[in-house]
Amino acid sequence: MVRVTEDLFGTAINPTNKQSEQIKRFTLQNDMKMKVQVITLGATITSIQVPDANGHVDDIALGYDDISGYQTSSNPYFGATVGRVCNRIANGRFPLKGQEIQVSRNFNNKHQLHGGFVGFDKVHWQVEAVHQDGITLKHCSPDGHEGYPGQVTATVKFTLTEDNCLHVQMQAETTKVTAVNMTNHSYFNLAGHNAGQEAIYEHTIMIKADKITETDAESIPTGNLKNVEGTLYDLRTMRNLGEQIKKLLPATNGYDDNYCVETNTDGTSVSLIAKAYHPKTGRWLEIASNQPGVQFYTANYMPDTTKGEPNFPSIILNPGECYNHEVIYKFGTCRNGGCKH
Repeated sequence: MVRVTEDLFGTAINPTNKQSEQIKRFTLQNDMKMKVQVITLGATITSIQVPDANGHVDDIALGYDDISGYQTSSNPYFGATVGRVCNRIANGRFPLKGQEIQVSRNFNNKHQLHGGFVGFDKVHWQVEAVHQDGITLKHCSPDGHEGYPGQVTATVKFTLTEDNCLHVQMQAETTKVTAVNMTNHSYFNLAGHNAGQEAIYEHTIMIKADKITETDAESIPTGNLKNVEGTLYDLRTMRNLGEQIKKLLPATNGYDDNYCVETNTDGTSVSLIAKAYHPKTGRWLEIASNQPGVQFYTANYMPDTTKGEPNFPSIILNPGECYNHEVIYKFGTCRNGGCKH
């Protein structure tokens, strides 16, 4: 069975009311030795511990050990819930109902990155509910915050299952027409984060996408889509990441690209979009989602700063509608060389 426990992670100043508040940490643990930890600061996943093929448990999600780490300017949004709009908004402007909306520009004083100066990753989320198998956190973003119209009420539900699936469901409602595009910003190293960055090159990767978004020199999408067939960006079958990155040099240090994945046509049900496998430990990760894009980032530069443009699916949320973003991270192992990944 899944157990949920609560303790204190530390204290921090809430940027919305300038008060010192306790940051709670919730630990979700099942009988398969998987453990997930989430804190109320930024609705952040701080740790995901899973066993390898020999039963040895490691933390495979990057994060910090204390509050101060998450408050440093160099924190690359480790494990955070990012919003209202994740990634870049070019020049901090977007059209909405015939008007141009100007939002804050927190990246190079030119673009908006991950929701602005005080995005969802920096606020203190409230505990909406503690469930038998997880928790739901809630944040109310005021009308006009970081330049966005409408009061947005967002929730994130983290659920752990007995078969080592971490479900993350992000939902939002608004009082005015606005833009909402949330994500979880976890970084994974299936070798265990103590294995270091070199272990990243040992992974094999598959992403079910035949196109990526074209970007300019500032990583702003041009609005065009590029076919991956015949290029180093074709990851439709399992590829060794180290070999792929070597071929990308010196033009780029690795991947930082939005893949247009093949999702179910109804736009609501969840389907498999990507896999990762680390042969030395036998750990694998499958990612399923109901969203049409996935950012593949190999931590070449921090933070991750790419953003979609008008040719891509709308992120506009109207009053009475519910934004619904679901993602499932399923972990497992392959024993005795019997892995099909």
